[in-house]
Order: sequence, then C-alpha cells, then structure tokens
Amino acid sequence: MALRLFRMSQDVVTPLIKRNCTVSAFELQHKNPVQRKVEQIPKAQYGGRHTVTMLPGGGIGPELMSYVREVFRFAGVPVDFEIVDIDPASEGNDDLEYAITSIKRNGVAIKGNIETKSEATGILSRNVALRNELDLFVNVLHCKSFNAIPAHHQNVDVVIVRQNTEGEYAMLEHESVRGVVESMKVVTIENAARVARFAFEFAKNNNRKKVTTIHKANIMKLADGLFLKVARDIAKEYPDIQHNDMIIDNCCMQLVSNPHQFDVMNTTNLYGSITSNVLCGLVGGAGLFSGRNYGDHYAVFEPGTRNTGTAIAGKNVANPVAMLNAAVDMLYHLGHRYHADCISDALHKTIDIDGIHTPDLGGNNTSTDIVQNVLKHLAEKRTYWFPAYAYI
Repeated sequence: MALRLFRMSQDVVTPLIKRNCTVSAFELQHKNPVQRKVEQIPKAQYGGRHTVTMLPGGGIGPELMSYVREVFRFAGVPVDFEIVDIDPASEGNDDLEYAITSIKRNGVAIKGNIETKSEATGILSRNVALRNELDLFVNVLHCKSFNAIPAHHQNVDVVIVRQNTEGEYAMLEHESVRGVVESMKVVTIENAARVARFAFEFAKNNNRKKVTTIHKANIMKLADGLFLKVARDIAKEYPDIQHNDMIIDNCCMQLVSNPHQFDVMNTTNLYGSITSNVLCGLVGGAGLFSGRNYGDHYAVFEPGTRNTGTAIAGKNVANPVAMLNAAVDMLYHLGHRYHADCISDALHKTIDIDGIHTPDLGGNNTSTDIVQNVLKHLAEKRTYWFPAYAYI
C-alpha cells in the first residue's frame, strides 16, 4: 500500500512541481515559505475566494475600511473580510490576541492605525505587538509623485525599506533608579541582514540602481554601526547595484532639498518612520501612499504613514486613496492582478485626470466624492473574476 502511494505521488505530484506556471506572492509566502523560487498555480481559497483579516483601527480607519468594502463589492473582487475590532481603551490584550490568531489563520490582513490609549506598562502597543508577533520584519513604502497634485518636488520615485521589529520599537524600557528611565535600542545581525537583503533584492528585481543605508553610526557606534556594517557586507553580493550611506540628520535635509538622489532607502525602524513622513509630506501628504509589511509567512497592508486621523474622523473629508492603494497592494499580493489593475487605474484617473481632491490635497471634494468617482470608472470595466491561469 505504501509503495503504491509513493508511486502515485511520483506520477501526480512531480509533474505538478515541474510545471512552469505563475504563483501569487500569497502562495509563495504563506503556503510554501521555504520554496520561494518555485512557481505554481495558486490553490483556490474557499471556492476561489480569499479570506482577509480586516482591522479597522481607530480614528478614520472604520470609514476608510467601509470604502474598501464598497469598492470590492462593486468590482466583484473575490475577497471576503473577517472584521476584527480592537478596543483602544482596553486594559487587556484579548482583542489583540484574537486579531493575531485571525491573521495567522488567513495569512493576510489590511489594517488602519490601532490606537493604544492605555499608558499602563503591561499594555503593549497594538501596532508594534502585531508586527513583532507575526515577525513582519520589513515595511515597504513606495512614494511616487502624482502629476496633478501640487507638491514641493515633482517626479519623485523613492522606495523606503524599513526594519520593522527592532530598534527603538523593541518596547524594552525600565526605570533603573527613581527618575532615571532607560530605553533599549536593539539591533541584531540577523534582522539587519534580512532587511538589507530585502532592499537589495527589491532593487535588483525592480530595476533600481542604488540603495542608500540610513544610520546614525557616528553617535551610536555599536547599534547603528552594526546595521551599517551588515548593509555594506550585503552590498558586496550585489556589484551591479550602487550602495552608499547617509546619516539620518543629513538625510532629512537632503530629502527636502533634493529627493531625486534617492532610489531605494534601507533604514532602521525609527529612521524609516521619520523619512516616510518627510517624504510623503513632500509629494502630497499622508492620504496617498500605502505601506506593505512582510514576514516569511504573513503580510499586512496599511496606509504608509500609519496616522490615526482622529481629528477628522466622521467628517467625510479623510482621503481614502492611501487605504484603497493598500487594498490594491493586497490584491497584487494575493494574485488578483486583474482587479488590482482595474482599481489602481480608477484611482489614477480620479486623482490625476479628473482632479478629484480632498482638502488635504488642496481640493474641495469629500471622501465619498473620490469613492463614487472610482466606482464610476470601475463601471466602465468588466471586473469579473479572472482565474490565475489566464495570465500565463
């Protein structure tokens, strides 16, 4: 019996493994985390649909998520959402633990910024805890200019690759003596190498020419010195990609004065947060760009600058583009490229051609104006489900 099963596996499984066909990033990352270079047809998820964890978060998060669901429903996107609300005022971590369990079950999530209002030392920052527990070691922000949006600089096209689980966000603090608090910054060779290699692989696979490592090794000679040394060592494996480094102080000034000198930026956790906000502010603001968080097994998509937007919640003025772009990135990751292309094209036409802009972009339109215009463009397309083999 065992011999027959072995022979059957040789006859059936081996040809499938050798078949030359495409696979979604979700399959590579979640189903076959070790076989990253193997290309296979993605397996159907619950009748051809994927289930994704949705974490609305606080502030403008819930209303932006409602726009995502509206657009997906209108376009017939084969994605179902498992909505998990996390109470920002909770003194416990039960909501957070359930959210993590849901993401581990589904493999992919889309989220707003989750507030942590409690200042009790035992209550973890929800956002940081999610990234640490799921080992989402890298955050990717692609900041590219929109032609129709007035900005300090045009034709900016920079990718920030940010270490996502260490550095100043390690949440390791203590009061050594009364009135003296110490906060630890953690940098490890393993995670510095992971993010550096990700940055160089990203540059290689996307025809980028240069990687710039951002640091403060002149002051933090051990911590940032290690991060910089690892980046330089990894750079030797990619002779076709230029590598340089820049101190974070100077980097911020250079971003403001001449952002075109940057291509891919390799940063520690805190420096990535700083440069992301500076760069987004230069080319349009927080409401445009998405952020992608990747680990070996899970992926979480969110607005790039991770702002809660509490002051404008419920006023119908929040810019939904960043969250919709996060949803588009999620669709590409899942392999639903046709729907992703349709929604991305509708967003481009809405912002760059029709000039529908919310107040943060200098316009007078509302959040629903943008969403309705996106739906208008989607109505002109055939947004039914394309099976994966249609792209081969």
